[in-house]
This record gives sequence, C-alpha cells and structure tokens, in this order.
Amino acid sequence: MLPNLFGTGRLTADPELRFIPSGDAVTKVRLAFNSRKKVDGEWVDGDVLFIDGTVWRQAAENAAESLQRGDEVVVTGRVKTRSWETDDGQKRSMPELAIDSIGPSLRTATAKVNRVARSDAPAAADPWVSGGSDETPPF
Repeated sequence: MLPNLFGTGRLTADPELRFIPSGDAVTKVRLAFNSRKKVDGEWVDGDVLFIDGTVWRQAAENAAESLQRGDEVVVTGRVKTRSWETDDGQKRSMPELAIDSIGPSLRTATAKVNRVARSDAPAAADPWVSGGSDETPPF
C-alpha cells in the first residue's frame, strides 16, 4: 500500500499539462511542503520537502487552468517511487506524488468555483490504483 499524504504546500512552477496518446490529460506539478513553526513569536522555516506530483484526466485539466506558480494548495495523494532507465542504461528512481485532489488554499486566496459538466461515460480507472498505466506521463 502506498503512503498517503495530505497537506498544504506551494507550487514552485506553473502546472504542465500534456495529453498521452490515449487522449487522457496529465498535469505535472512541482510542490514544496514547508514545516514552519513559531518560535518566541517569530516564524521559523523548518525542513522543506520538494516533490513532483501528477494529476490525471479532468482534474489535470482543472489544475492546469486554475493554478499557477506561487499558489498555496491543499493536496491529497499517495507517495510512490517512479523508476526509469537512462539512455546509457543507468537505473534511476525518485519519489513522486500520485495526486487524488488538489486545489487552492482559501487561507491565502479566494476562488470562484465553476463546476465542470460531467459526461455520461463512466470514469476510466485511475492508473495509480489499477496497478499503473501502460503509458508513462510525458514529463
């Protein structure tokens, strides 16, 4: 089972929207989670976790349209390890966040909600839940 993550972070870059050959939307976001605390009345920055996250389908399109670099966001998802092999045969891996939900934090901003009409077709299975997608996000 993948570890769950729920937290408030900040986008360190604009979301990157792409479409895989099947037509599904996928958006990559770069996040920073900071452990800030008050010490003697002053805010002190603690350790920072930088992690890339991936959002799929309609949520991917919504995130790309709604969010931008610097936005504080509330995120839920699962941490997984992404593995690949370089052109010269070296194996690499890195943690990645499979995002279930992402949206602006209303602590630091306001938002106007525009509901997206749903199609009658059933939603496709989440590639993270179904054991992975045959397609690798194009990032």
